[in-house]
Amino acid sequence: MSDDATACEVRRWDVPAIDGSDGKGYLTAGRLQALQKEAYDEAWQKGHAEGLAAGGHEIAKRAARYDELLRALSKPFDELDGSVELQLVELSVAVVKQLFRREVKTNPSHVVGVVREAIQALPIASRLVQVHLHPDDAVLVRDSLPPADGEPAWSIVEDPLISHGGCTVTTENSQIDATAEARMHAVLSRCFGDERNS
Repeated sequence: MSDDATACEVRRWDVPAIDGSDGKGYLTAGRLQALQKEAYDEAWQKGHAEGLAAGGHEIAKRAARYDELLRALSKPFDELDGSVELQLVELSVAVVKQLFRREVKTNPSHVVGVVREAIQALPIASRLVQVHLHPDDAVLVRDSLPPADGEPAWSIVEDPLISHGGCTVTTENSQIDATAEARMHAVLSRCFGDERNS
């Protein structure tokens, strides 16, 4: 080996300075405090970052749980809304039925108009026309409603199964249901649809 190669490979060993001549100086109380603060700041930064990450994870977990609880709590309210709506419709139907019955009782001549409309709805060539009425309504209709010109001749049949205020009209080929129940059913169907009109 050449001397130049050996010189490059050999490094001189220097005794470490113990008197602070390495440029950093002796380990003094101020320097020790600075090192301590640096270590503390580094540890605080690391702990803060880890704490934020853990806190964010915990918040996300709790938020998901609260969302789940809120959805579970809203379900009974949705069912309650449906139940209240159903009860309001049933109450409305009951009120309409009661008002209808009251109107029939206070104004029994109402049946005369019902019979007239039902007969006018028949084709002109209808034969064997019979008007089925409650016996009390039959007396009223006989006294106040003779067949009009152009209407088919008709006869009254007393039927205790027909409720007050309504009638059915039958011919040899057709039937018209103008009972109180059928008319009320038609009104309720127009108001509420076919869901609640029993």
